[in-house]
Amino acid sequence: MHVTCGIDWAEDHHDVAVVDSEAHLLGKLRISDDAAGFQDLLRLLAEHGDSPDDPIPIAIETSRGLLVACLRASGRRVFAINPMAVARYRDRHVVSRKKSDHQDAVVLANILRTDAELHRPLPGDSDLVKAIGVLARAQQDAVWDRTRAHNRLRSHLREYYPAVLEAFAGKRERLLSREARAILAIAPTPAEAAKLTRSRLKAAVMRAGRQRRIEAETDRLLEVFRQSWLHQPALVERAMGRQTLALLGQLEAACQACDDLARATEELFLQHPDAEIITSFPGLAVLTGARILAEIGDDRTRFDTARDLKAYAGSAPVTRESGKSRRVSHRRIKNSRLAATGRHWAFAALTASPGAHAHYNRRRETGDRYYAALRHLFNRMLDQLHHCLTSRQTFDEAIAFAPPKPSPLAAAA
Repeated sequence: MHVTCGIDWAEDHHDVAVVDSEAHLLGKLRISDDAAGFQDLLRLLAEHGDSPDDPIPIAIETSRGLLVACLRASGRRVFAINPMAVARYRDRHVVSRKKSDHQDAVVLANILRTDAELHRPLPGDSDLVKAIGVLARAQQDAVWDRTRAHNRLRSHLREYYPAVLEAFAGKRERLLSREARAILAIAPTPAEAAKLTRSRLKAAVMRAGRQRRIEAETDRLLEVFRQSWLHQPALVERAMGRQTLALLGQLEAACQACDDLARATEELFLQHPDAEIITSFPGLAVLTGARILAEIGDDRTRFDTARDLKAYAGSAPVTRESGKSRRVSHRRIKNSRLAATGRHWAFAALTASPGAHAHYNRRRETGDRYYAALRHLFNRMLDQLHHCLTSRQTFDEAIAFAPPKPSPLAAAA
């Protein structure tokens, strides 16, 4: 690697530095964050030997954005360097702790010059999997937004409207259910709920989509709302009802975004050739499978071994050893989205796969706690997923959880 490039990026401009194998600064430039700036960058690289057959590698502190997308589309290897690592490298060159954008660009270029083998370029994923990643992460964000909106609404209702909380306490979705949202829309205060007629309440239940036991559910809700409950002063209660409608609007928007993004994610995921393999695993539905694919990508050279994939997902333990001290613990530096999906996957696999459930029970019997046993199950299933994606075969329960073969000594005995 004779020439390397570092880019310190910002919102409206980027600082570029190009160095040679002797750490000599060959060129520097500040470019704007637009098409003209990108052309200036290409000209600077071309002046120092950049060509389609031998592109200059580029280090930058982010893996996202239009600049990175255009660099990757041009066929260049782009290395996304962790900003914390850049700060450590900076101390190797400047002990006074001074900092500038140009200096950071030089540091990034020198990282590739000295330690390129310790860093990985961004994977060469297909456009389809990149699009799946955009939708899957947006849908996951929408789920988290929905949870926050639900918690805010529930916390608010606890202050003045215990009747509606009691009415849906036994429901799995609670306030997220369509019935709860429909009733809050027409009766945002307990006083209005107590005045609801049977026909109006029945219409709200039907409008929410209920098709069975409509009469019984209507009677149950009427009984709950007409019980004696503590009340805020009337004026305060009406004001809190207005706030409920505002919070309900946020929750409705979050629920709608979850549903719309889920449908778009599933539709796109099923077009990918890896979808059949991924969804063949127990506990992986279409949406969770899309989340898995979004995080691991379809560049099979990205993870040479299953161990690399498990470390990336945070399911493999990490060892810290110094002198006589040795401690093994779970990884905290990981892909948090993949780890969160992995917990759901492992939990769902407990009921979908006898082998997975038996493996979980064995881990519990050896002393693992609940989350540790789930993480170990996720670790094992990632190993199987890596094998199936590499060999292009679907999941087979008999092979994945085959009983261990007896040792020769045990067989002889």
